[in-house]
Amino acid sequence: MRRFPLFLFLLLSLNISAQIITETQKLESLCRIWGFLKYYHPRVAKGNLNWDKQLFQKINELENINDKQSLNNFYSEWIESLGEVPPCKECSVKDQKVYFLKNFDLRWMDNSQIFSDDVSQKLRYIEKNRNLGDNHYVGKGGRKIYFRNEKSYGSQFTSTAISLLELFRYWNYVEYFFPYKYETDQNWNDVLTEMIPKFLLVDNDENFHLTLAELVAKTDDSHAYLSSKEIQLHLYGQRKVPVEYIYAEGKLVITKVNDTRPEHQGPLHTGDVIYDIEGKTIPQMINSLGKYVPASNSWGKVSKIKDKLLFTSNDSVSLKIEREGQNIEIKTRTYLSKNIIREKKPVVKKWKLMDDEKTTGYVNMGMIEKDDLDEMYSSLKSTKSIIFDLRNYPKQTIVPLSFLLLPNPVIYYQFTFPDTSYPGKFYSRKNVIGRKNPEYYKGNVIVLVDENTQSQAETTTMMFKQHPKAKIIGSNTSGANGDVIMFKIADLNTRFTGLGAYYPDGRETQRIGIIPDILVKPSIEGIKNGKDEVLEKALEYIKTTN
Repeated sequence: MRRFPLFLFLLLSLNISAQIITETQKLESLCRIWGFLKYYHPRVAKGNLNWDKQLFQKINELENINDKQSLNNFYSEWIESLGEVPPCKECSVKDQKVYFLKNFDLRWMDNSQIFSDDVSQKLRYIEKNRNLGDNHYVGKGGRKIYFRNEKSYGSQFTSTAISLLELFRYWNYVEYFFPYKYETDQNWNDVLTEMIPKFLLVDNDENFHLTLAELVAKTDDSHAYLSSKEIQLHLYGQRKVPVEYIYAEGKLVITKVNDTRPEHQGPLHTGDVIYDIEGKTIPQMINSLGKYVPASNSWGKVSKIKDKLLFTSNDSVSLKIEREGQNIEIKTRTYLSKNIIREKKPVVKKWKLMDDEKTTGYVNMGMIEKDDLDEMYSSLKSTKSIIFDLRNYPKQTIVPLSFLLLPNPVIYYQFTFPDTSYPGKFYSRKNVIGRKNPEYYKGNVIVLVDENTQSQAETTTMMFKQHPKAKIIGSNTSGANGDVIMFKIADLNTRFTGLGAYYPDGRETQRIGIIPDILVKPSIEGIKNGKDEVLEKALEYIKTTN
């Protein structure tokens, strides 16, 4: 047998023990451990340490660490310095909760390429003897959580360390408390790997905000946003083409040309179809802006971006339009919002009868309130059909409406709630709505939906679907359901969905939306002719049932 040279064996052993760790790997591991200890370690979770200060110190100390052994000595000493973690008997007691575990994943602790057995065991011990009860950084009010006691460092770029802190905060918020983490297009672990180098390159306010926006967009959640004047100014601009429009078939159909101060007759007309802005098609523009705009799906992305498309920083903008069968290239002036005169919209009724025979009622769900329901139902209960328009946001009318419309109490969806005693885990609860009501509405219940049907509107649609003669008409809803958690990152207002919402059988609505029974989308021709094609399809369907 050929002998393995001793010096090669020693060299190989030396290389293994001194395994090189990259800058990104170091910061990834720091982000994970810092976030885990923040919510799990009893002493840290009670707020007994200045945890931000500890992070800044560790970022500095990591600069002199380049191999696996030194990194693990560094983490082992840090964990030991936090104090002894007493055994927790209550942590192993099983409760009656039905757990939802698709988001829960602490396997990173056992990654032998980064962590030694000693560090992995220390982390697993903390998990088994974790903080229970009150947490300094997370509170619970009603059925949702909120983040608290986080120091603000302002919204301006001041240092790389603070930029990394904001990344680490947000990444761990999602890691432990975002109910749909498992549904993001990009694995949340890979998001951290990608975003660390980008945050290391941040060197000014604009880049800081855009990088934060890109991070928030990785949630793929239409509830999410980042409120930033920097982004509005540099990404979109403050000037606007003075028109109103509707998006259809990848183009913008102008529905109204607004007056301006001083008065100036622009080249655009009602009915013009814009298909190119400054050399880019509408889909190209949406794709280029999409990396900064969080949305649950492609139609949600369009819904959020379309209203920004005619904003610019320039005094004029070049457009390509279709008009009466001709393709025309024009240049039009832009205006500050204060110089655009918008007419007051006509008063819209909360409900009405749609025909002289009084067989069909219509209810605008974005306007009707709880106090209106008895009067509305008294007016419409003798009809053969009621159209409930949910292409808007309702005013918490779901429960009293269920009492009027549904024959029996029914489970219509289930929620998943974050478990603050075991961060990363969620538990499920099914929700019942309605009551036994022999006098329930016996006619057709028609519900109109589109990409604007979001959150509470989607839950309301799920209630309507329990009616024996319900029919959903329109296009897929937003796909963002569940209460929101509102908080700040880098002193900028932001949020994401806080509770998971599912059908009673566990099917998802997030990112998918509620799929209509009859699919109808507005067309360019329909918009140009002033038609509401979704409503027209509803009336057409009603005729077939009478």
